[in-house]
Amino acid sequence: MFALTSRRLRGIARRVFGWQQLRPAQLSAMKAVMKGRDVLAVMPTGAGKSAVYQVPAVLLGGPVVVVSPLIALQRDQMQSLLGSGALRAAAINSAQRRSDNETAWARISASSVDVVFLAPEQLAKPDVTDRLAAVRPRLLVVDEAHCVSSWGHDFRPDYLRLRHARERLGNPPVLALTANAAAPVRRDIAERLGMNDPVEIVAGFDRPNIHLDVSTFQDAAAKERFVVERAAVEEKPGIVYAGTRRAADSYAEQLSDLGLSAASYHAGRPAAERARTQDRFSSGELDVVVATSAFGMGIDKANVRFVLHASVPGSLDAYYQEIGRAGRDGAPARAILAYRPQDLGLQRFFAAGAPDADALRRVAGRLRGEEGAVSATRLRADCDLGATALSAVLNLLEEAGAVRTGRDGSRFTGAAGTVGASADDDVDAAVQSALAVHATHRRLEQSRVDMMRGYAETTDCRRRFLLGYFGESVAVPCGACGNCTGPVAEFAAGFGRGRSETAGRPCKAATRQRRWTRAGGRAGGPADAVRAVETVARPAADDHPYLPGVLVRHDRWGQGEVMSEGDGKITILFESVGYRTLSLAVVTDKQLLAALPDSPR
Repeated sequence: MFALTSRRLRGIARRVFGWQQLRPAQLSAMKAVMKGRDVLAVMPTGAGKSAVYQVPAVLLGGPVVVVSPLIALQRDQMQSLLGSGALRAAAINSAQRRSDNETAWARISASSVDVVFLAPEQLAKPDVTDRLAAVRPRLLVVDEAHCVSSWGHDFRPDYLRLRHARERLGNPPVLALTANAAAPVRRDIAERLGMNDPVEIVAGFDRPNIHLDVSTFQDAAAKERFVVERAAVEEKPGIVYAGTRRAADSYAEQLSDLGLSAASYHAGRPAAERARTQDRFSSGELDVVVATSAFGMGIDKANVRFVLHASVPGSLDAYYQEIGRAGRDGAPARAILAYRPQDLGLQRFFAAGAPDADALRRVAGRLRGEEGAVSATRLRADCDLGATALSAVLNLLEEAGAVRTGRDGSRFTGAAGTVGASADDDVDAAVQSALAVHATHRRLEQSRVDMMRGYAETTDCRRRFLLGYFGESVAVPCGACGNCTGPVAEFAAGFGRGRSETAGRPCKAATRQRRWTRAGGRAGGPADAVRAVETVARPAADDHPYLPGVLVRHDRWGQGEVMSEGDGKITILFESVGYRTLSLAVVTDKQLLAALPDSPR
């Protein structure tokens, strides 16, 4: 590989792409990539993650393979590259005609492509990896890399096979990119991708130009009126996230009736219509898109002025990712959550799904009865399962360690890594291990719902709560959330039982803001001054050992990692039960936790 100076990389970014400057995190990641290192880069939405592979792609002398989870995202990234003329790009995916895919393959084989975009399921196909291996990829990029981690909020089992795909491609260096991965997720990403001593670059999670606002409702009709009127008066363009397809259509219709250019976007719309809506929004033709969570990943629109959630998301991970689509130009933007506690029931329902134990048993039994590997086609026929259901079952069995899937198909390995004398016992053990893995996932997802509730209902600084969830400390007051700046959501008061997040009750963070201002500071003043106050306010390190990053053990919940600490509480992410927020006084008094000796400090 190459060892390039910062000056040369900046020069390429400027001459080839027209970027006048590179952020420090971008530059550090690029230099590591050019040295042939595995790199895990965590950068906020809008921080230019794609630049980290695009600049090196000019120099690497071979194709860069980019694994991207959504075809729409691949299309946007490819069109952006082709439009700029900076790099030659192609995509291989199931949405294209076979002739288009073959044309792309011909260009790839002729060394006429610099960047190849694929979905993870494409790399599970032996013919795809064989054809790619023949052109010797110089870099494997895993976009939205949190999808590979079972700790991640958007875990996608298809990503589990990327490690095997990398081996078949000749083990090129890996660049894993994500906007939201706390330390446990980052470790899991590195392990699951087989990364070798990766360079880890974390640019920080804070988006200080986004004001965080919450308005709480008990009445569903009042909340709906608020969403429509608030979306109507906010500076455009904006995105409204709805909990269901029906709600998305309803909100879009109501906004259109008010004279706004609005459209809905969700999986129930035809693909061509979704693409048109996305193009209209990107070009500025639409004021508002009302969407389910299917919309927005990879949207490269810098001037989104607001993101309004009409229903509470299932996790702070998803919430952070979605609000990150606002204010990517650095100008002020607003993230508004219309919170109704009853809506959390829907998210708990989604988090409580159960796997099909009978399907697990059929697939495990079929594989146990075969000495070699069994193809997916044979498994679908023999076990009477559709492609989606079979994929879910295989992924769960593979994560439980009972099955290994390779280029020839899937083979039974046994839950304990060995195959015993009794087929029934082996199958039973495999099924139980798979169910246990799923139960752990379910507890983690339900704990994420609880943390989402905590964010919506906290009286403390919302930014501190949100960033603490990812293990990052922030000064209090932040000056850019409703709890710190005072009542900024009085707009909600005109909608029945809606209330501002700060109206009618004292606000802890706002009280600290007033104290700080009286002490000589200025609301919204220099960040250094705010940090100085925070440094004084935080407990000294020797008061207790439970600071962010410290590994701990609980008698019942096992090992975990402290994610945040403050206001007499600590939040810990446990491997077995997910997130738990505990009283520091109770933990200390009852000695509930033991700090592990190899914890980072």
